[in-house]
Amino acid sequence: MTITLQVNGVPRTVDVDPRMSLLDLLRERLGLIGAKKGCDHGQCGACTVLIDGRRANACLALAVAVDGREITTVEGLATGEELHPLQSAFMEHDAFQCGYCTPGQLCSAAGMLGEPGPSAVTDDLLVDPDLTPEEISERMSGNLCRCGAYVNIVRAIEEVAP
Repeated sequence: MTITLQVNGVPRTVDVDPRMSLLDLLRERLGLIGAKKGCDHGQCGACTVLIDGRRANACLALAVAVDGREITTVEGLATGEELHPLQSAFMEHDAFQCGYCTPGQLCSAAGMLGEPGPSAVTDDLLVDPDLTPEEISERMSGNLCRCGAYVNIVRAIEEVAP
């Protein structure tokens, strides 16, 4: 089956098996290895990418389901040689540790910053909450870090949050 999508701003047309995941398409067919295959069950967040600006686990999305959509991977966050502000903040706050989860953390954080509304820890559901460390932790809870760099990741996101 032939699909067309925008990956990091570049139009791509590829033939895919209808059973192929978006993660396998990105890694194996398009050579974009930033998104990692962690659990392959949508539980660790290492494969998080942005689909039309919203975060999604690429291991759970079928490639055919994103036909015509815009995909942003960690490779697409930077603008040329200029790092995305989150990438710079992660470096500044030593939020990388082993780095395996970092691409998913960065994409999730980029998507999260554009998602208004309350979370499970928001006290007042009628107003958009400030992105406190508690809010950031809750909103990033789908991304696991085996190194335990959560404090530094939250600090990095806090620095970039509006």
